[in-house]
Amino acid sequence: MTIQQVLLLLLLWMWLPHPCHTEMLFRRTPDLRPKKSGGRASGNDGKAIHRQKRGWMWNQFFLLEEYTGSDYQYVGKLHSDQDKGDGSLKYILSGDGAGTLFIIDEKTGDIHATRRIDREEKAFYTLRAQAINRRTLRPVEPESEFVIKIHDINDNEPTFPEEIYTASVPEMSVVGTSVVQVTATDADDPSYGNSARVIYSILQGQPYFSVEPETGIIRTALPNMNRENREQYQVVIQAKDMGGQMGGLSGTTTVNITLTDVNDNPPRFAQSTIHLRIPESSPVGTAIGSVKATDADTGKNAEVEYRIIDGDGTDMFDIVTQKDTQEGIITVRKPLDYEMRRLYTLKVEAENTHVDPRFYYLGPFKDTTIVKISVEDVDEPPIFSRSSYLFEVHEDIELGTIIGTVMARDPDSASSPIRFSLDRHTDLDRIFNIHSGNGSIYTSKPLDREISQWHNLSVIAAEINNPKDTTRVPVYVRILDVNDNAPQFAVFYDTFVCENARAGQLIQTISAVDKDDPLGGQKFFFSLAAVNPNFTVQDNEDNTARILTRRNGFSRHEISTYLLPVVISDNDYPIQSSTGTLTIRVCACDSRGNMQSCNAEALLLPAGLSTGALVAILLCIIILLVIVVLFAALKRQRKKEPLILSKEDIRDNIVSYNDEGGGEEDTQAFDIGTLRNPAAIEDKKLRRDIIPETLFVPRRTPSAPDNTDVRDFINQRLKEHDTDPSAPPYDSLATYAYEGNDSIAESLSSLESGTTEGDQNYDYLREWGPRFNKLAEMYGGGESDKDTS
Repeated sequence: MTIQQVLLLLLLWMWLPHPCHTEMLFRRTPDLRPKKSGGRASGNDGKAIHRQKRGWMWNQFFLLEEYTGSDYQYVGKLHSDQDKGDGSLKYILSGDGAGTLFIIDEKTGDIHATRRIDREEKAFYTLRAQAINRRTLRPVEPESEFVIKIHDINDNEPTFPEEIYTASVPEMSVVGTSVVQVTATDADDPSYGNSARVIYSILQGQPYFSVEPETGIIRTALPNMNRENREQYQVVIQAKDMGGQMGGLSGTTTVNITLTDVNDNPPRFAQSTIHLRIPESSPVGTAIGSVKATDADTGKNAEVEYRIIDGDGTDMFDIVTQKDTQEGIITVRKPLDYEMRRLYTLKVEAENTHVDPRFYYLGPFKDTTIVKISVEDVDEPPIFSRSSYLFEVHEDIELGTIIGTVMARDPDSASSPIRFSLDRHTDLDRIFNIHSGNGSIYTSKPLDREISQWHNLSVIAAEINNPKDTTRVPVYVRILDVNDNAPQFAVFYDTFVCENARAGQLIQTISAVDKDDPLGGQKFFFSLAAVNPNFTVQDNEDNTARILTRRNGFSRHEISTYLLPVVISDNDYPIQSSTGTLTIRVCACDSRGNMQSCNAEALLLPAGLSTGALVAILLCIIILLVIVVLFAALKRQRKKEPLILSKEDIRDNIVSYNDEGGGEEDTQAFDIGTLRNPAAIEDKKLRRDIIPETLFVPRRTPSAPDNTDVRDFINQRLKEHDTDPSAPPYDSLATYAYEGNDSIAESLSSLESGTTEGDQNYDYLREWGPRFNKLAEMYGGGESDKDTS
C-alpha cells in the first residue's frame, strides 16, 4: 500500500465515528406484566420499590475492511444498565460469524474481529446479542439484533473481461468512426465514494485512435487511413478508478485493430507494352501467354476483368480471365500462318469488377496495355489442294491408266519438293499405285465393280527435305459399271408338265438377274435357242417370260424328262446373253393339274405304296446284307487269325514267349518251374499262338527224371514239336529263357552276331530235325557273303 493510500485511510478514519465510542444505548420501558396485589416490596427506608422490565436498543456498528493491525480489531461494546460491574451478567453473541469472526467478552461486552475482512466477500453481518444473569441463567434483557457494516476502501483496480480485443474498421473511414467499445469493472462499492468510478484513457495508439473517457468507445482519430500503407494497429486502453484522480487504481487492455480493405486502388499494368511469341503451327485454343494488372486491394476489390478492346488481331486471338490468379490468358482463335502475317498488335484493358462509388474521385478503375504477338515460322507439312478427292473410273480400263491426280504444296516460304505415296493399309490388294513425283494415281490390277464398287485410299505427302513431316488426304475411287456380265436365271426352277397337258398350257414363269447396274435399269429378253416342237417361250416384256406347251399329252414311258435351252439377253452395250437350260419332268397329275408322281417305276409298284416307304424297305435290306457279311468275315478271321501277330509275316519266324503271366493265380502263364520239373506238365494243355482247326490229342512222352539236365528236357521238347501235327505249318524256333549248361547251340540271337569276329558253324542245325532244314541251308555249309560277293 502506498503512502498516499495510507494517508487517505487515516483521513477517512478520522471523519468516521470510531467503533470504540460505539456502545449500547438503553431506554426504559414500562413493565407490561400484570401487577400483583401483594407485589409491593419495601426497602430499608420503608418505601415501596416497583421493578420495571429493561429494554435495549442497538445502533449499527461500522468496521473498516482490510485491517492490517497485529491485534484483534475492536468493533464495539455491548452494555446493559443492569450491569453493576460485579460480573453478575453474562453477554452472549450469536449470528453471522459469531464465535469465529466476531468474539465478545462475556463480562465487559466488548466485541472484536479476529481477522481481516474483505467487503467484496461480504458487505455486512447480522448478529444477535443477549444479557443473562450468570447465576440464574435468566435473561435480564430481551435478545436483540444488530448489524455490523463493513466500510469500503479502494482496494480493487478496474479489470477488463478480455486481455486482448480484436476489432476492425474500414480503411479511409472518416474521423470519429466507432471501432469497438471496451468496458472495465471495479469490485469496490459504487455507492461509497469514488472507488468504483472508472475513467478510460488511451496509452498507446495515438494519433490514429481515441477513446471516450466515460463509455470506453474507441474511435478513429485520423482521416483517410490507408490499409495499403499500414494494416495493423495496436491500441492500449487504461481504466482508472477514483474518477481518474491521483491515487486511483488502474487496469489496462490491448485492442488489435485491423483496417479492412475497400476498393480505393485501380488496377495497373506493370508495362505499357508486352511482347509474346507463338509458333504458326499452334492449334486453335493454344495459350500464347498471360498479362496481369496488379491491384493493391484484396479480395473482391482486386478482381479484374480483361478484354481486347482494339488492335489488328481482335479476330485472331481471345483473352480469358483466370479467376484464381487474376491473369488474362491470351489464346489462339484462328489458325496462324507465318507466310500470311508475322506480327499482331492487341490493346488489352483490365478493369475492376466491383467499384465503390465513394471513391470515383480517385480516378478510373481500369488500365490498358499493348500486346504485340510475333508469329514464328515452323516447317509445316505439305498442304493438299483439297480436303478430299473423288475419282470415277470404268471397270474395263486398261492397266496403268491414270484415274486422277492429287496436288500438294509446301506452305513454307522456302518451298520444298513433295513426295507422294499410298498408304498400303488402305490398298491391301495393291490395285492402285501413285507416281511419287506428280501424284498421279493409276491402276496396277484389273478393276471389277461387281467385287468392289468403292475403294477408299489414303495418300501421304511428305517433303523430301523433311520426310518425317507428312500430311494425309482421303481419296475415294468409284468404279463405274460396264456391261460385262450376262443375265442368268434368277433362281433354280423345278419345272414339270402333266401327262394330260394341253397345247398352250403355262407350266413355268421365269425371270433373270444381272450383276451389272446400267443407268437406265435392267431390260431382259427371253427366247429359245432353237425351235422346240414341245415347248415355247413367250416374253412378258417385264423381265419375265412364260414357258408354254406346244402339243397335247406327254408320256413318262416314252420320255420322262425334257431339256429346254432358253436364251436370256440384256439391253445394254455391248449386249450380253447367256443360255439357261430348264429341266422339265413329265409327271402324272390329277384332273386339277396337281402333280402326283413323276417316276416311271411308280407304275409297276402296287397302289398305295409311297416312294418313301420303298426307299426305307430298300435301306433295311441293304443294312441286313451288310450285317450278314460282316458277321461271316469276323467269324472267319477269328478262326484263322493267330493270337500273336508279327509286324512282318515271313515264313521263317521266331516265336517269342515273353509273357510272364499275371501272378500265382495265372496257371496258363509261363512257369520256370516247368523246366525244372517236367512231371508238372498238364496233359491237356494246347498251344496258344493259334486256334487249331482240329483238336488233336497231344501225345504223352515219358518225362525225364527229376535230376535230368535241362538240355535233355529241351531236346525232348524239340522232338515233340517235330512230330506234333498241330504245330505251325512252317519252320519255327521256340526259345526258352534258360538253355542249360554247356549248350552246344549257345545263343541263336542275332543281337550278338555283330560282335563275333569269326565265322560260326551252323551244321548242327541239320541234326535238329526237318523243321530246322531251312535254317541250316541259310546259315550252314556255304561260303560267307563276303566271299561270294
